[in-house]
Amino acid sequence: MPEKDHKRAMYRALVDNVLHGAGRTPPDQRSRAFRDADLPADVQSLIDKVVTRPTEITDADFTAAKASGHTEDQLFELVISAAVGRSARLYDAGLAALDDATGGEEIR
Repeated sequence: MPEKDHKRAMYRALVDNVLHGAGRTPPDQRSRAFRDADLPADVQSLIDKVVTRPTEITDADFTAAKASGHTEDQLFELVISAAVGRSARLYDAGLAALDDATGGEEIR
């Protein structure tokens, strides 16, 4: 398998495991965090910060999300889903830019 294909297969496996692997949070909630869309208001603020301004996350953000009934395990899974979702969008954009710049030829 070419290195490029191997890397993309590993990436797809990571995303699949984050979204559909065993966990405390239902897959549909992890998927919404991954997409940063349609989340309940009680966790939306935290997930928005994970995606757009992670350096601004505070203990208060986690305290507020926990107060709504989410466990630490669930919040961890939602945060990981959101972070992987953001990185996946950046990765896909980077691959598209490389394909455009090289006409789809692999760079060595």
